Amino acid sequence: NTNIINNISTKGKPQLIYENKINELLENNDGLITTAEIVSEGISKPSFYSYVRETNLIKVAHGIYATKDAWQDASYILHLQHPNAVFSHEEALYLNNLTDREPLNNVLTFKTGYNPSKLTQRGIKVYTVKAELLEVGKVMRKTNFGNEVPSYNLERTICDIIRSRSTIEIQDYQTAIKAYVKRKDGNLSKLLEYAKLFHIERLVRQYMEVMA
Repeated sequence: NTNIINNISTKGKPQLIYENKINELLENNDGLITTAEIVSEGISKPSFYSYVRETNLIKVAHGIYATKDAWQDASYILHLQHPNAVFSHEEALYLNNLTDREPLNNVLTFKTGYNPSKLTQRGIKVYTVKAELLEVGKVMRKTNFGNEVPSYNLERTICDIIRSRSTIEIQDYQTAIKAYVKRKDGNLSKLLEYAKLFHIERLVRQYMEVMA
Protein backbone atom coordinates (compact mmCIF):
# COMPACT_ATOMS: atom_id res chain seq x y z
CA ASN A 1 0.00 0.00 0.00
CA THR A 2 1.95 2.97 -1.31
CA ASN A 3 -0.57 5.54 -0.20
CA ILE A 4 -1.99 4.81 3.24
CA ILE A 5 -3.75 8.14 3.56
CA ASN A 6 -6.44 8.77 0.97
CA ASN A 7 -9.17 11.36 0.53
CA ILE A 8 -7.89 13.76 3.20
CA SER A 9 -9.89 16.94 3.58
CA THR A 10 -7.77 20.02 2.98
CA LYS A 11 -9.69 22.04 5.57
CA GLY A 12 -7.44 22.85 8.50
CA LYS A 13 -4.92 20.09 7.77
CA PRO A 14 -1.37 20.30 9.25
CA GLN A 15 1.40 21.97 7.32
CA LEU A 16 2.45 19.92 4.31
CA ILE A 17 5.90 19.13 5.71
CA TYR A 18 4.33 17.65 8.84
CA GLU A 19 1.77 15.70 6.87
CA ASN A 20 4.42 14.21 4.59
CA LYS A 21 6.56 13.18 7.55
CA ILE A 22 3.63 11.55 9.34
CA ASN A 23 2.66 9.71 6.15
CA GLU A 24 6.24 8.46 5.85
CA LEU A 25 6.29 7.24 9.45
CA LEU A 26 2.99 5.40 8.95
CA GLU A 27 4.27 3.78 5.76
CA ASN A 28 7.47 2.61 7.46
CA ASN A 29 5.62 1.27 10.53
CA ASP A 30 2.84 -0.62 8.72
CA GLY A 31 0.20 1.92 9.64
CA LEU A 32 1.19 2.42 13.30
CA ILE A 33 2.56 5.57 14.91
CA THR A 34 3.26 6.85 18.41
CA THR A 35 3.11 10.34 19.85
CA ALA A 36 6.70 9.80 21.05
CA GLU A 37 7.81 9.39 17.43
CA ILE A 38 5.90 12.51 16.46
CA VAL A 39 7.52 14.61 19.17
CA SER A 40 10.99 13.26 18.32
CA GLU A 41 10.46 14.47 14.73
CA GLY A 42 9.77 17.99 15.99
CA ILE A 43 6.06 17.88 15.14
CA SER A 44 3.78 19.53 17.70
CA LYS A 45 1.10 17.47 19.38
CA PRO A 46 -1.69 19.89 18.28
CA SER A 47 -0.60 19.46 14.65
CA PHE A 48 -0.57 15.71 15.05
CA TYR A 49 -3.98 15.58 16.76
CA SER A 50 -5.39 17.68 13.95
CA TYR A 51 -3.99 15.11 11.52
CA VAL A 52 -5.51 12.29 13.60
CA ARG A 53 -8.96 13.88 13.37
CA GLU A 54 -8.79 14.58 9.67
CA THR A 55 -7.49 11.16 8.66
CA ASN A 56 -9.55 9.21 11.21
CA LEU A 57 -6.57 7.46 12.77
CA ILE A 58 -7.63 4.94 15.42
CA LYS A 59 -6.30 5.18 18.97
CA VAL A 60 -5.30 1.58 19.76
CA ALA A 61 -3.56 2.31 23.08
CA HIS A 62 -2.30 5.28 25.07
CA GLY A 63 -0.08 7.30 22.74
CA ILE A 64 -0.41 4.80 19.87
CA TYR A 65 -2.47 5.34 16.73
CA ALA A 66 -3.17 3.24 13.64
CA THR A 67 -4.73 3.56 10.23
CA LYS A 68 -8.03 1.74 9.83
CA ASP A 69 -6.46 -0.90 7.58
CA ALA A 70 -3.43 -1.61 9.80
CA TRP A 71 -3.08 -5.10 11.23
CA GLN A 72 -3.57 -5.15 15.01
CA ASP A 73 -0.37 -6.85 16.17
CA ALA A 74 -0.94 -7.12 19.93
CA SER A 75 2.65 -8.03 20.74
CA TYR A 76 4.08 -5.15 18.72
CA ILE A 77 1.64 -2.66 20.25
CA LEU A 78 2.61 -3.95 23.70
CA HIS A 79 6.26 -3.42 22.78
CA LEU A 80 5.53 0.16 21.73
CA GLN A 81 3.84 0.75 25.09
CA HIS A 82 6.72 -0.80 27.04
CA PRO A 83 9.86 -0.46 24.91
CA ASN A 84 12.21 -1.36 27.77
CA ALA A 85 10.58 -4.73 28.46
CA VAL A 86 11.62 -8.01 26.79
CA PHE A 87 9.34 -10.82 25.64
CA SER A 88 10.32 -13.92 27.57
CA HIS A 89 9.47 -17.41 28.82
CA GLU A 90 6.55 -18.99 26.90
CA GLU A 91 6.39 -16.12 24.42
CA ALA A 92 10.13 -16.29 23.77
CA LEU A 93 9.77 -20.05 23.22
CA TYR A 94 7.30 -19.27 20.45
CA LEU A 95 9.33 -16.41 18.96
CA ASN A 96 12.40 -18.65 18.88
CA ASN A 97 10.50 -21.56 17.29
CA LEU A 98 11.06 -23.80 20.31
CA THR A 99 7.34 -24.50 20.35
CA ASP A 100 4.61 -24.21 17.75
CA ARG A 101 2.01 -23.37 20.38
CA GLU A 102 1.38 -19.64 20.55
CA PRO A 103 0.93 -18.50 24.17
CA LEU A 104 -2.58 -17.47 25.19
CA ASN A 105 -1.19 -14.38 26.91
CA ASN A 106 1.80 -12.14 26.35
CA VAL A 107 4.80 -12.68 28.64
CA LEU A 108 7.21 -9.84 29.48
CA THR A 109 10.27 -9.36 31.66
CA PHE A 110 10.99 -5.98 33.27
CA LYS A 111 13.76 -4.83 35.52
CA THR A 112 13.15 -5.15 39.25
CA GLY A 113 11.01 -2.37 40.67
CA TYR A 114 8.39 -2.31 37.93
CA ASN A 115 4.80 -2.49 39.19
CA PRO A 116 3.04 -5.10 37.01
CA SER A 117 -0.48 -4.71 38.44
CA LYS A 118 -2.00 -2.97 35.40
CA LEU A 119 -0.56 -5.54 33.01
CA THR A 120 -1.50 -8.56 35.12
CA GLN A 121 -5.06 -7.22 35.26
CA ARG A 122 -5.05 -7.51 31.46
CA GLY A 123 -3.90 -11.12 31.69
CA ILE A 124 -0.29 -10.39 30.76
CA LYS A 125 2.32 -12.49 32.55
CA VAL A 126 5.13 -10.42 34.05
CA TYR A 127 8.55 -11.40 35.42
CA THR A 128 11.22 -9.11 36.86
CA VAL A 129 15.01 -9.40 37.04
CA LYS A 130 17.87 -7.25 38.29
CA ALA A 131 18.62 -4.38 35.93
CA GLU A 132 22.02 -5.81 34.98
CA LEU A 133 20.40 -9.06 33.83
CA LEU A 134 17.60 -7.56 31.75
CA GLU A 135 19.71 -7.21 28.59
CA VAL A 136 21.41 -10.62 28.81
CA GLY A 137 20.53 -12.59 25.67
CA LYS A 138 18.28 -9.87 24.28
CA VAL A 139 17.72 -10.08 20.51
CA MET A 140 15.08 -8.97 18.03
CA ARG A 141 12.55 -11.48 16.74
CA LYS A 142 9.66 -11.15 14.28
CA THR A 143 6.04 -11.59 15.30
CA ASN A 144 3.50 -13.40 13.13
CA PHE A 145 2.78 -10.01 11.54
CA GLY A 146 6.43 -9.44 10.61
CA ASN A 147 7.11 -6.73 13.20
CA GLU A 148 10.33 -6.91 15.19
CA VAL A 149 10.11 -7.05 18.98
CA PRO A 150 12.75 -7.60 21.69
CA SER A 151 12.92 -11.20 22.85
CA TYR A 152 15.43 -13.37 24.62
CA ASN A 153 17.54 -15.72 22.52
CA LEU A 154 17.50 -19.51 22.67
CA GLU A 155 19.92 -19.87 25.57
CA ARG A 156 18.46 -17.16 27.79
CA THR A 157 14.97 -18.55 27.19
CA ILE A 158 16.02 -22.04 28.25
CA CYS A 159 17.55 -20.59 31.43
CA ASP A 160 14.37 -18.63 32.11
CA ILE A 161 12.00 -21.55 31.78
CA ILE A 162 14.19 -23.72 33.99
CA ARG A 163 14.39 -20.98 36.61
CA SER A 164 10.62 -20.44 36.44
CA ARG A 165 9.62 -24.07 35.90
CA SER A 166 7.17 -23.95 38.84
CA THR A 167 5.05 -21.40 36.92
CA ILE A 168 5.24 -23.14 33.52
CA GLU A 169 3.47 -26.30 32.41
CA ILE A 170 5.89 -29.21 32.66
CA GLN A 171 5.07 -30.35 29.12
CA ASP A 172 5.95 -26.92 27.74
CA TYR A 173 9.41 -26.67 29.22
CA GLN A 174 10.31 -30.31 28.64
CA THR A 175 9.26 -30.06 24.99
CA ALA A 176 11.24 -26.83 24.64
CA ILE A 177 14.40 -28.29 26.13
CA LYS A 178 14.14 -31.32 23.83
CA ALA A 179 13.69 -28.98 20.86
CA TYR A 180 16.70 -26.90 21.93
CA VAL A 181 18.95 -29.97 22.21
CA LYS A 182 18.08 -30.85 18.58
CA ARG A 183 18.72 -27.34 17.28
CA LYS A 184 21.87 -26.91 15.19
CA ASP A 185 22.04 -23.23 16.11
CA GLY A 186 22.12 -23.90 19.85
CA ASN A 187 25.22 -22.79 21.74
CA LEU A 188 25.96 -24.92 24.79
CA SER A 189 28.86 -22.72 25.91
CA LYS A 190 26.61 -19.67 25.89
CA LEU A 191 23.88 -21.61 27.68
CA LEU A 192 26.26 -22.54 30.49
CA GLU A 193 27.60 -18.98 30.61
CA TYR A 194 24.06 -17.67 31.18
CA ALA A 195 23.34 -20.49 33.64
CA LYS A 196 26.27 -19.32 35.77
CA LEU A 197 24.88 -15.78 35.82
CA PHE A 198 21.56 -17.11 37.12
CA HIS A 199 23.14 -19.65 39.48
CA ILE A 200 21.51 -22.66 37.81
CA GLU A 201 24.52 -24.24 36.08
CA ARG A 202 24.18 -27.60 37.85
CA LEU A 203 20.47 -27.77 37.06
CA VAL A 204 21.00 -26.86 33.41
CA ARG A 205 23.69 -29.52 33.04
CA GLN A 206 21.32 -32.10 34.50
CA TYR A 207 18.56 -31.18 32.06
CA MET A 208 20.95 -31.25 29.09
CA GLU A 209 22.22 -34.70 30.07
CA VAL A 210 18.72 -36.12 30.52
CA MET A 211 17.34 -34.63 27.29
CA ALA A 212 20.38 -35.31 25.11
